[in-house]
Amino acid sequence: MHAYGHLQADLCTTPRTWLVTGVAGFIGSNLLETLLGLDQTVIGLDNFATGHRHNLDEVRTLVTPAQWDRFSFIEGDIRNLADCRRACAGADYVLHQAALGSVPRSLDDPITTNETNIDGFLNVLVAARDVGAKRVLYAASSSTYGDHPGLPKQEDVIGKPLSPYAVTKVVNELYADVFARAYGLHSIGLRYFNVFGRRQDPNGAYAAVIPKWTAALIAGEAVFINGDGETSRDFCYIDNAVQANLLAATATDPEAANQVYNVAVGERTTLNELYHQIHRRLLPRYPQLQGAQPRYRDFRPGDVRHSLADITKARTRLDYEPTHRLGEGLELALPWYTR
Repeated sequence: MHAYGHLQADLCTTPRTWLVTGVAGFIGSNLLETLLGLDQTVIGLDNFATGHRHNLDEVRTLVTPAQWDRFSFIEGDIRNLADCRRACAGADYVLHQAALGSVPRSLDDPITTNETNIDGFLNVLVAARDVGAKRVLYAASSSTYGDHPGLPKQEDVIGKPLSPYAVTKVVNELYADVFARAYGLHSIGLRYFNVFGRRQDPNGAYAAVIPKWTAALIAGEAVFINGDGETSRDFCYIDNAVQANLLAATATDPEAANQVYNVAVGERTTLNELYHQIHRRLLPRYPQLQGAQPRYRDFRPGDVRHSLADITKARTRLDYEPTHRLGEGLELALPWYTR
């Protein structure tokens, strides 16, 4: 059995208490679903800035009533220290997913991005420190690599940030490191690479590429590719990200803590390839898409040209092993979007 399978079996016999910030969001709600399914006790914190109540409603339908009863929800804001303290009380592990994502959003509104991603993160660290949480897991980002051209991306080599969002994610890592040194608060940063899957919002100006394109194709609308389509990304299905969170939270190797890890698959896909993969899978159900082609427009400010993760460190220290590549993830995600 793979290490993650052993961990799941172990958690079922030894329940713990987990705080998930941003629990009504895409990654947060998937963590909630998995943890409740493993009979864990979960506290959730969300202010619904980007999360949705319907995500929580959906999770409720996917677990047993007894498992749902293990979930307690706090409507609150990580920018409020009192809310963070209330949510952290009694938590063994803090899975901090609450943030304002999106490079374009941060360019449009750097102040709110900073308040949420830096001030909010600091509040979570302080609250976790004060309640004596075992470990804080936080959503770091591949945007931290900035303008460094090297591929694949390795954790100890970063460039200069290309957006306010990327700056906030660099600062998160710096704060986590200082809290480990100054206060002994154990933390692990997970640098997500283009995570996608069920419950990822296809709506709004800042929607991620896979749900956005899927929704546009289904609706018969134009799909726009920024640049020439040869920009590439390491697309990571949500189940891989959930696995990384749980393995990192419970890793017993002392060397594993107070580190950052790439969470990805270690494979690169161009936007042109991505379009064709989505289009090909939707075509049998939507024959009107025959011959549909994307439209190209200018490159987007702040975007990195190529992204590809080296996941050796996560494999070695966390026993992380991605279970889903892009194609397998799309096979599972697209039916959710079409529904």
